[in-house]
Amino acid sequence: MGLRGTGFLLQCYLMLAAAMYFDLGELEEKCIIEEVPEDTLVTGYFLLEPWDPKSFSHSPHFGVTVTVRDLSYEVVMSKRYGKFGKFTFTAHTSGQHYLCFQTNSTRFSVFAGEKLKLHLDVQMGEHPIDHSAEKTKDNMEALEKSLYQLISHMMYITRQQEYQREKEELFRQMSEDANSKVLWWAVVQTTILLSVGFWQIKRLKDFFVAKKLV
Repeated sequence: MGLRGTGFLLQCYLMLAAAMYFDLGELEEKCIIEEVPEDTLVTGYFLLEPWDPKSFSHSPHFGVTVTVRDLSYEVVMSKRYGKFGKFTFTAHTSGQHYLCFQTNSTRFSVFAGEKLKLHLDVQMGEHPIDHSAEKTKDNMEALEKSLYQLISHMMYITRQQEYQREKEELFRQMSEDANSKVLWWAVVQTTILLSVGFWQIKRLKDFFVAKKLV
């Protein structure tokens, strides 16, 4: 592995230290669901490793296929990676997105059915600059990039708020429709009960008149 690959692997370890993880068996696909606003950049870092390296025998050429689908289950992106990597995509519509992961090779074996462990960290929106990588650059350039990151983050927050307002408006509309239907059903029930009552009174009156009781 080259110096660049080693550095990227170290970065993955640092970013995934407090991230989620789950089991992933041979050719098994597992998905997580993320709520993503429209036009939002999503970045994911992952690392695939055995639970117990001492009891694990495999070919070094194995990895993960990452597939992202939107709310209508259309594929947004699908790509094969090695045992660690980074993927990015931009949401074209607001709503739930399915992030699915599947081992893309059967050239490994796990004793006693032991599974692999996939570490995953998903971040939304533009992310902060790694200032350690900017030490050799001009301070004004670093400041300009920091300002760009801040503006991008504000745009992400704005899109998130707009998405939440859309969901709130949809929920309010559904509530108003339900309340309107309940009100009309109550009016219909009351009208039917009053009509039946008046009809019964009229029938009784006609009966008493016919029998000359009144």
